[in-house]
Amino acid sequence: MDVIKTQQISSRPIEKVIVHPLVLLSIVDNYNRVAKDTRKRVVGVLLGSSFKGAVDVTNSYAVPFEEDDKDPSIWFLDHNYHESMFSMFKRINAREHVVGWYSTGPKLRENDLDIHGLLNDYVSNPVLVIIDVQPVELGIPTKTYCAVEEERENESEKVMQPFFIYNTASMHHICLEKSQKVFVHVPSEIAAHEVEEIGVEHLLRDVKDASISTLATEVSGKLTVLKGLDARLREIRSYLDLVMDGKLPLNHEILYYLLV
Repeated sequence: MDVIKTQQISSRPIEKVIVHPLVLLSIVDNYNRVAKDTRKRVVGVLLGSSFKGAVDVTNSYAVPFEEDDKDPSIWFLDHNYHESMFSMFKRINAREHVVGWYSTGPKLRENDLDIHGLLNDYVSNPVLVIIDVQPVELGIPTKTYCAVEEERENESEKVMQPFFIYNTASMHHICLEKSQKVFVHVPSEIAAHEVEEIGVEHLLRDVKDASISTLATEVSGKLTVLKGLDARLREIRSYLDLVMDGKLPLNHEILYYLLV
């Protein structure tokens, strides 16, 4: 069954997906620790927000996942682990909610629609972001999709598909009746806040070429980052001094962002 439809669908509510670089770094780090040099893929949940058709992915966490290489209908995802992690992340940042899930693919798989359906309990229209952790070409290493109802001549046609899901301490075999859906491509881009850019630049500078890294270059790189941070802290202090002196009006929104 072909699960990808490339034609334009006018009713699609999601116009683009914005992935932050720290999300990519977290996913690649998890892949290197769990599935490097294997045929396995890592799967996890994406957190963020959505506004006017744009999904902003700002955080993520991995979820234990296993699947049968020969039978794609057999797979399990640790749902209890997901619930525990989501509850913890909500306490840390209530503004982030579940927006979808990710996979290191590196391409769509036959059981992805079934996994996708689990996210409907948390968000009405989840997105799937496939991360290419070993790209061979330059470019954005992400492909994003959302699921839509497939138009069929026979509307009564249904699909019965069994699958395994890890829900408690044992495996349960559940048979669900699901409507026929297909994945459609959604444009994606990589974007970051200014604070994120400092951290990403620092990390990339250290891993750019480890074979020629020297103590001098490492110290120089850290010094550059600290100088940039010092300049921003001075700017913040100058603004706060002007507010205290009554030369600038008090802006609660700016103060909120300074606190977070």
